Amino acid sequence: MFFKVIFSVFALLLSSTAWAQPKVVVSVKPVHSLVAGVLDGIGEAELLLSGGESPHSYALRPSQARALAAADLVFWVGPDLETFLTRALRSLSADARVVRLSEAPGLELLPMRSGGVWDAHDHDHGHGHGHGHEHASDSHGHAKKHQQEGGSDPHLWLDPGNAQAIVAIALAELQKLFPEQRERLAANAAQLTERLAVLDAELGRQLAPVREMPFVVFHDAYQYLEQRYGLNSVGSISLNPERTPGAQRVREVQRLIRERGARCVFAEPQFTPRLVDTVMQGSGARLGVLDPLGAELVQGPDAYFALMTALGENLRACLDPDGP
Repeated sequence: MFFKVIFSVFALLLSSTAWAQPKVVVSVKPVHSLVAGVLDGIGEAELLLSGGESPHSYALRPSQARALAAADLVFWVGPDLETFLTRALRSLSADARVVRLSEAPGLELLPMRSGGVWDAHDHDHGHGHGHGHEHASDSHGHAKKHQQEGGSDPHLWLDPGNAQAIVAIALAELQKLFPEQRERLAANAAQLTERLAVLDAELGRQLAPVREMPFVVFHDAYQYLEQRYGLNSVGSISLNPERTPGAQRVREVQRLIRERGARCVFAEPQFTPRLVDTVMQGSGARLGVLDPLGAELVQGPDAYFALMTALGENLRACLDPDGP
């Protein structure tokens, strides 16, 4: 009987320890993948958005509100992306450590563009990621926040250099939360950083032949990718992802496709494809799909690499002048 009581108490202590493991919550799948990579084999991070939803117009579910309320550490990009989280983080995660990546050191931020039509100079902000694919020595040493009335473009994970910075930020935060796992976390982060460098080089080689080919995207989510690899996006269909473009905007985009000779128009799985079909009618442009969030990808440490690889492959396949 005595040993049975001792065993029960020991089992209770073990279950209490497991229950009390620090809880990490991440807003979007690409960032979650990087955080999960640092945590690999140590703990798990909970993902709020699976990727099939647009974070620009999402409404928080009760289960997600409970996850935020129980969180010890939350990673999000910022109010320009996850508008739905702004109030929730203040009310539900008051006791949690909240990391807003759009304000974190080490990331290079780009200004939001406006008007939906971009000239060549919009693709050259002097970040060292242009057609030569050279990285300035201090590109990611400090957050270069390009301030303008519209704020910063929130799709910051689409630059692998920023992804490396996110890994470093996640490492520092997770080492505070899991101090007994500092060395394992650091080893995971180092491995991730190496993988990101290889990915960056592969994307540079893959996209080099199609740098000059003009294309139109559904909404302005790919500026970081364009800047990193010197791509020639000439405009977007949507001026605001929270609003459906009207007839006048459709006519403007159709004229843009003709005048700029856009080879491809890219749809997104988070938005209805019908509008893209309408815009493309009679243009001769190809239809492609780009997904900045990885709607169909399995979440986890490999999701970011699968996301960026798919973006590179889809861009190359649609823009390749020797393609079908």
